[in-house]
Amino acid sequence: MYMPPHFEEKRPEAMFELMREHPLGTLVTLDSNGLNANHIPFELDPEPAPFGTLRAHVARSNSVWREFSSEVDALIVFQGAQAYISPSWYATKQESGKVVPTWNYMVVHASGPLKIIDDPQWLRGLVGRLTERHEKGQAQPWKVADAPTDYIDKLLSAIVGIEIPVTRLVGKWKVSQNQPAVNREGIARGLQNAGAMAEAVRMKGNDPA
Repeated sequence: MYMPPHFEEKRPEAMFELMREHPLGTLVTLDSNGLNANHIPFELDPEPAPFGTLRAHVARSNSVWREFSSEVDALIVFQGAQAYISPSWYATKQESGKVVPTWNYMVVHASGPLKIIDDPQWLRGLVGRLTERHEKGQAQPWKVADAPTDYIDKLLSAIVGIEIPVTRLVGKWKVSQNQPAVNREGIARGLQNAGAMAEAVRMKGNDPA
């Protein structure tokens, strides 16, 4: 990933927060046909430090767990807030006219060796934790135990677990750090209906150099 130094996010805790808030990752692997991308919700375990472990499951009929290259690390891409940035929001547009559109975004790339786990108990635990987390906001949260045991057992037999001990974690927060404060404020106002990006633009402007 192209990474100008002023856009690099190095704090693991900031990257973990994005990964938790946007858990649908794009899993990129290499197989005999080339690159393969799958979109999968991941569970993030912060251990072991510093980059943690990612866990998920795929359909047993998905060839990714059988055909990936074990010689090449898997890459998981997590996309956070993103927004088009209009040059009309820049205060400096009136001064020189030397402004152009751009696109702001926050993204994390995690990579590490892909491990396959074909264990019903492990899968039951993972599915239970994922369900508990994503059902948390429901008025009456659904639990795995709400479904018949034989039905759950049948579905668990149709999936396979994957685990990636993360060996490299890269964050890119392209949130107008390269613009003067007056332009960043204009961008934040222009993004008033895109709260996460507006907040990121304002916060990055307050970061120490």
